[in-house]
Amino acid sequence: MTNHTNVLVPQSPEEAIASFGDGADITVVAGGTIVMPELSSGRLRPERALVLARAGLDGISSANGTVTIGATTPVLALVGATPEPLSTFASYVGDYEIRSQATIGGNLCAPPGPESPRGDLQAPLLALAARVRSAGAGGERTEPVDDFLAGGEGRLVLALEVDEPTSSGAAAVGRPHAHNYTIMAVAAAEGADGVRIAVTGAGPRAQRLPSVEQALAGGADAAAAAAKATDDVTPSDDALASAWYRARMLPRLVEQALGQL
Repeated sequence: MTNHTNVLVPQSPEEAIASFGDGADITVVAGGTIVMPELSSGRLRPERALVLARAGLDGISSANGTVTIGATTPVLALVGATPEPLSTFASYVGDYEIRSQATIGGNLCAPPGPESPRGDLQAPLLALAARVRSAGAGGERTEPVDDFLAGGEGRLVLALEVDEPTSSGAAAVGRPHAHNYTIMAVAAAEGADGVRIAVTGAGPRAQRLPSVEQALAGGADAAAAAAKATDDVTPSDDALASAWYRARMLPRLVEQALGQL
């Protein structure tokens, strides 16, 4: 971080919201697993940095089948303490050190990686129809995670809400490495409105697979529905795997996740 960066360290959620303002010219630092390397390399030079470590935005609570997760809750804390498939996906993230430092809010807001996928938790949050509470221009609001991912830039995530699903499934393929990279992973969850399924690692950001969901709603079995997965995404090459590999693995992962419902 340069000497020209104004570092803000709010001591409460209210201070964090006030400091963030409308989100203009400010970089949010939560766990720092993505931001700090960008700062160190000089690729990111913010005018203001909002450090959330003391803002009181962490913690997990549960009431009436709904789990509320503070934005700065470490990914490690989600393992075994949140609904599936979010708990399992949290265990996929990096290694123990990364999971201890990274936060759910930072993972949700992770931009596409230049060399490998980011935002592992976006897929289970989509599958669970999570709701995102955020602050920014226009004040606070709560919206479906689908809408947040489509246009949540310039928002400060405060908390997420997820409901316990009727059943869930998760499947992933990784690449052995010091930090255990996930090449691609599929999350499925069944709730009152049917089955939702999403994939991370098939494209720049996590995506739902509406063709698979529609096939299931129409009575297709897991294998037939999974065959529709490539109708919704166009896999790409990166440092972890080729588009060819992803296109062939995606239906298999979808079928595996659906088989757990």
